Amino acid sequence: MAQHQRHLQRKGVRLLLQQLLDELKLRDTLDESNFPYRLSSSKYYVCFSHTGNKNHDTNQNTVQTINKSLNSKVTVVISRHRPIGVDIETNHVAWHVAQRFYSEHEMAALQALSPLQRKIIAKLLWQIKESFIKIHQYKLAQGLGIDYSYLIADLVYAIREPSSLMVIVDIKSDYRIAVLSAQQTIVIF
Repeated sequence: MAQHQRHLQRKGVRLLLQQLLDELKLRDTLDESNFPYRLSSSKYYVCFSHTGNKNHDTNQNTVQTINKSLNSKVTVVISRHRPIGVDIETNHVAWHVAQRFYSEHEMAALQALSPLQRKIIAKLLWQIKESFIKIHQYKLAQGLGIDYSYLIADLVYAIREPSSLMVIVDIKSDYRIAVLSAQQTIVIF
């Protein structure tokens, strides 16, 4: 089941990339030989993200499995100038996972929030970490361990705003972080 789901996600992001290339009138192909991914001719940077079925039910014919498969999401972003990151996350980060990977400063800031804010911000931090992992090609534990506590105040502000798009300037890098709340997506560009 998991292998089949990954195959569908892989196919989905590549179909979406082709649609985006067609829409942009770019005749190019994906070079998958190195990370971060780039287009072969134009050398534009490409980043993918997808969500999947977290259900470990092995019965593929259940209505629940079909509905979860239909709820999978894929996204692709392209950048002309530098590596970019994107992450879709539909599941919240379990508190014990946050405690394992987040810095002391992040944990202290999260614990000062209301339970609802903590749940949302912990997920957004995870997405930011995943996106920077894709940009910088960090090892997973290395990327998850980086301290982004300085972004938490801006993230709290972002979730209070009714806007469907909030852009935060990362003061420690030359990147911007787009929070697309309705799409459960973070784009770092």
